[in-house]
Amino acid sequence: MWKSATKFSPDKMQTFTSINIFAGLLVFPALLLLQFTPINAADADPLQDYCVADLTKDLYLNGYPCKNPAAATTEDFVFYGFMAPPQTNNTAGAVAITAEVDTFAGLNSLGLTFARLDFARGGVITPHAHPRASEIIYVTEGSLYAGFVTTSNKLFAKVITKSEVMIFPRGLIHFQLNVGETPAQAVVALNSQYPGFQFIGDSMFGSNIKDEVLEKTFFLDQTTVDRLKAIFSGSA
Repeated sequence: MWKSATKFSPDKMQTFTSINIFAGLLVFPALLLLQFTPINAADADPLQDYCVADLTKDLYLNGYPCKNPAAATTEDFVFYGFMAPPQTNNTAGAVAITAEVDTFAGLNSLGLTFARLDFARGGVITPHAHPRASEIIYVTEGSLYAGFVTTSNKLFAKVITKSEVMIFPRGLIHFQLNVGETPAQAVVALNSQYPGFQFIGDSMFGSNIKDEVLEKTFFLDQTTVDRLKAIFSGSA
């Protein structure tokens, strides 16, 4: 037999009702706040004027710890890595020099990465994605066929030339190819100090994915898979 329900006196019932109403008044505004507050999908806002990375600390943090602000100098906020023209005599015919927090400590906590791209004739920055950042590119010399592919496989691409700018939304696969008759150059900025660089070819053929996955995904035979894995692993 079921036990009878607990009975409350009128005073207890009033107290119980008051508690429920009070709890509702607390929860309802919180739910509204969650509904209408935009979610921060980029790097967190800094809590101080600057946070020059202390690269000597072997700590696992979401970013780097700050060195003592009193020890910061002007040199922490200047980067010299773009001064020497890079060599583009590699397989891709292109080089990216990146100013990121690991090489430019003043960027720490500012949500920025900057890069210089140099292309030989026909050089290419192969399809890749940045899982934590959008990118903007500014062409300083030459002509680049540049574009990105959406998650519905729609291509946005065109030839951009000197002084033209293009954007690549966060996380989408994008590329740049020098289609001019001369070397080309561009600068890019990304809105994260750790944008992530995931190159499609390297991720597929430079990792330890089973050969059968690659064969069925790209309709390749075993010989071709072996050849591509040797190239992307650097053992060819």
